[in-house]
Amino acid sequence: MAKTILIATDYSLESLNILKKVLKEKDASEDQMSYNILLVSGYDSGDSIRDLLFNTKTTIFNKIRPAEFCDAYGIIKNKYPHLVHKVICDVFTGSFQRTFNQYVIAEQIEEAYYSTSIKSKGKGKFDLVPYIKKCKDLKSREIVVEIKESLPERGRLAEIFVEV
Repeated sequence: MAKTILIATDYSLESLNILKKVLKEKDASEDQMSYNILLVSGYDSGDSIRDLLFNTKTTIFNKIRPAEFCDAYGIIKNKYPHLVHKVICDVFTGSFQRTFNQYVIAEQIEEAYYSTSIKSKGKGKFDLVPYIKKCKDLKSREIVVEIKESLPERGRLAEIFVEV
C-alpha cells in the first residue's frame, strides 16, 4: 500500500527542491514505504460562468505549468524508483478551509510538505500554506529551501541537478 504525500508547489523548478529534499531524507532513513506524490498548487478559477464551464485541468495546467516541470519531476522520480509509486499534478480550487480538509480526506493524504520561501506567483495562483497549517487531519512540515539568485541554470531543466 502506498502512502500519499502532498507537496505544495507553484509549478516552478525551484519548488521541486522540496520534493528532492523529502525523497533524499526518506532514502537516507532507508524508508521501505512507497509514496504517491501529489504536487498541488492553489488556483483561483474565477467566478465567470464561461471560465467555470470551459476550463478543464488540462487548460489550467497549460497556463500554469511549464513543460520543463514535467521533465524535471520525471527525472527525480527515476532517481528514487523504490520510493515513488506515482506522481500526480493537481490544483486545489477551493476557497474555504473545510473544502481543503475534505480534499485531504478524499485523496487520503497523510503528510504535507511546503516551503514558505516558494511563493505562488502568477495569474490565478494562490498559496496553499495557510490551508496546510490549519488542517488538523494532516501531518505537515516546512522544508527550508534556499533560493540562490545568481544560479546560471535558473528556469532551465539543469536547475534540478543542483544539489540542495
